[in-house]
Amino acid sequence: MAQHLERLLEAAKKARPSPAQREEQRRSFAYGNTAFENSLIAREMVDQQAEAIARERDERGK
Repeated sequence: MAQHLERLLEAAKKARPSPAQREEQRRSFAYGNTAFENSLIAREMVDQQAEAIARERDERGK
């Protein structure tokens, strides 16, 4: 069992998240930290703000 776990840990060290996975992790982190401080924060609010920021960034890049 220890060797099996060791191989899984080594594989996990080499894994690289996709941009979509990183974005999901970023949003989850933002939600977790803001909801901890303010229980009125909803996951949908974090998603809406993330989308608004992405649109602004896209518009500036054009």
